[in-house]
Amino acid sequence: MSDIHTAESMSVRRDDPDDVVARLEEDIIFGRLAPGARLTEDALMSRYGTSRHFVRQALVNAERRGIVRREKNVGATVRYYSTDEVRQIYEVREMLTRQAALMIPLPAPPALIEELSALQRRYCAKADMQDLRGIHEANDAFHLALFSACGNPYLVRSLQDYMNLTLPMRAKNLADREGLAQSRRQHEMMIELLRGRDSWALAQLCVDHMQFSKRDYLGRIGRDG
Repeated sequence: MSDIHTAESMSVRRDDPDDVVARLEEDIIFGRLAPGARLTEDALMSRYGTSRHFVRQALVNAERRGIVRREKNVGATVRYYSTDEVRQIYEVREMLTRQAALMIPLPAPPALIEELSALQRRYCAKADMQDLRGIHEANDAFHLALFSACGNPYLVRSLQDYMNLTLPMRAKNLADREGLAQSRRQHEMMIELLRGRDSWALAQLCVDHMQFSKRDYLGRIGRDG
């Protein structure tokens, strides 16, 4: 497994624990810290220019989000998902996604089209700026707005849980030129399908939309393994 000493050091404000939490999260979900990378407190303190207290707080929060694993006698590592785990997690996410998409009434109301179009413009603007956190936040906002139109808040909540669970697998895709371009095109296609009546085409596109990041993560853990 790799160690964070090999990664580029980035400074944050020493007096702001939220910056430490945000930077650690970004480094993990955007692939700067590889799956399985060891996270020692001393190395994190050096990397982020902060105190041990703030580093420990960041690790607790990252573990709560499922992107860091802490084990006795091992310490903290970037959460590593096996091939079987990735496939099983995505099986559930794909089922939830397909069902939510099929439940969206078509043609969609103009208000939803306008909301998603505005979110897509924001997403594209963040992409043009190469603002990774902005891209990630705009992307999730787009999908939550889309799936909320299914009318079942419990289904949406379950989908959101699986979006969070797959965060380390999918977010790096947003920093990839090819993956980002494909994501932008597919968002536009989703908006266009919402204007029509083909629920099955919309559902299939939403499932297809997540395949690039799944293949990319499986490829990464295959190379690292």
